[in-house]
Amino acid sequence: MRGRTALRLPLKVPMRAVQPLSAVILLSGGGTTFQNLLEQMRNGSLAIDIRGVLSSRPDAFGLVRARGANVPTNVVPRREFMDARSFSREVFKRINAVKPDLLVLAGFMCLLHLPDRYIGRTVNIHPGLLPKFGGKGMYGIHVHEAVIKAREKVSGCTVHYVDNEYDHGPIILQKTVPVEPNDTPQTLMDRVMLVEREAYPEAINMIADGRVRYENGQTVFA
Repeated sequence: MRGRTALRLPLKVPMRAVQPLSAVILLSGGGTTFQNLLEQMRNGSLAIDIRGVLSSRPDAFGLVRARGANVPTNVVPRREFMDARSFSREVFKRINAVKPDLLVLAGFMCLLHLPDRYIGRTVNIHPGLLPKFGGKGMYGIHVHEAVIKAREKVSGCTVHYVDNEYDHGPIILQKTVPVEPNDTPQTLMDRVMLVEREAYPEAINMIADGRVRYENGQTVFA
């Protein structure tokens, strides 16, 4: 975070008596989202059981974080596959060995073609208010650059179910932050990351305790 904004974890919130969802985390980079989810799982405020981490890059620092936490890891290098379909087949070959309840994309930079069994059981967080500022190439700092260039007054993050398009699929929840007049892409990213750390666990807990579900391509709230 380059010293600009101090990160804060949400306070520990007592969980209802729900069965944690077994989960595999998919990432491509530093693994800060994975680290946040892991810490909240361990302090009892997130109803998942992380069974593994899969990376699309062998040099992703998220793998170092996972190994340091004794979480099993797997690597499927995207660059070794000609297209998204062949890449996805190999990814799900590894995932099927675990059979998780939920797939959690945490900075996973590759398009996936989901098998039917994982449609409605795969979630993602995006650092913008979808459907704005989504799609191929819209990730990380690029989203915040686009938001500032468009002179938006409000930004935020979106947690959504994943389908077979970039940053598409029914929305579970969004959290907003103001775009300040003197914001740079970095300062805006810092502010959005704070609400991301709250939004993703909140959405996953909603799924775990049945407050939200995927049905016929739509998000259904209980």
